[in-house]
Amino acid sequence: MIIQHYIYRELSQKLLWILSLLVLVIASNRFVGFLADAAEGSLPADMVFLMLAYKMLATLPKILPISVLVGMLLAFSRMSSDRELVILAASGVSKLFQIGVVFRFAMVFCLFVSVITLYFAPWAEQGVHNLKERAKQESDISGIKAGQFKEFSKGDRVVYVQKPSLDNLSMEEVFLQVRQDENLGVLTSDSARFKVDKKSGNKYIVFSDGRRYVAEPGLLDYQITEYEKYAILTESAEANATGGKTGALLTTEIMGSDNKIHQAEFQWRISLILSCLLLSLLAILLIQSHTSERRYMPFVIGISIYLIYSNLLGIAKTLLSRDVLPGFIGLWWVHIILIAVLLTFYYLPKYKYMKKDEDEHQFIPADGP
Repeated sequence: MIIQHYIYRELSQKLLWILSLLVLVIASNRFVGFLADAAEGSLPADMVFLMLAYKMLATLPKILPISVLVGMLLAFSRMSSDRELVILAASGVSKLFQIGVVFRFAMVFCLFVSVITLYFAPWAEQGVHNLKERAKQESDISGIKAGQFKEFSKGDRVVYVQKPSLDNLSMEEVFLQVRQDENLGVLTSDSARFKVDKKSGNKYIVFSDGRRYVAEPGLLDYQITEYEKYAILTESAEANATGGKTGALLTTEIMGSDNKIHQAEFQWRISLILSCLLLSLLAILLIQSHTSERRYMPFVIGISIYLIYSNLLGIAKTLLSRDVLPGFIGLWWVHIILIAVLLTFYYLPKYKYMKKDEDEHQFIPADGP
């Protein structure tokens, strides 16, 4: 049908425009942050674009719902302002037909969102995690510049390197200050290199051929120790461990799990898909309910509902992960509330029309004398 294809084209154009704009804004912001990390030495320069690609793919499911809402609001708002919806209604195209067109378009879009959310986004999250771990290992040497101090362990370890080695894998003429309780230790060494313990994951600086000075600040009695090899812990694997990278877990791993955190993550991913469908219907119902209102009113109401809806989803996810809500309630109650809002927008105009019609029939003009 020509009208159906016309509406599909309008929705696709506006959705693509909004999605591209959001991706551009977020990617620009992320890119600036990654460039700052690369300048500080915490992220190797050759990882910037790869990290950006992974991060944007992982972020994409979160911006798809708001993209489809704003895109459909723009499309139907333009059609409403140009009186195209009035012409369609006069031509026999009912509001229910328009809702059906939006529903079919949203279902196809939800298939795309499902693939991104359930498969590609977790894979991208895992890629971000792997790149961060690799960056931590590579930035130890690349982040240390000759003639500058570099802190480790939240300032308890301070390293100064006179010059890096030719292979850029070790350091020469190294100074290290170690603060432990009330004691202050200083190490000097001809050379040093970073080492990671494969079993524990702890990171060390191994010094070769140097001296160690230990004393309490303010006192003159101190110990001097000469050594051949001396290792200092700079980063503990336990301190670095992050609890639960559920976003990087495969959907098949968390599906059907009894773990509340896994259940919350799985329901969150499903909710991102459902929200695209529900918000699409919200957009068309808002336009149909405010055809005679100011053009910006559907946007104000739609964005307000989206903010409340998304915040409630976040709260429900937190409550479920903390075992405050049972799994069968989870995040589903938030969708039920939005469905109730959709039904209200659908039936409220009919109720107002029926009531107005009843009032007109109840008023009967009096006959003349």
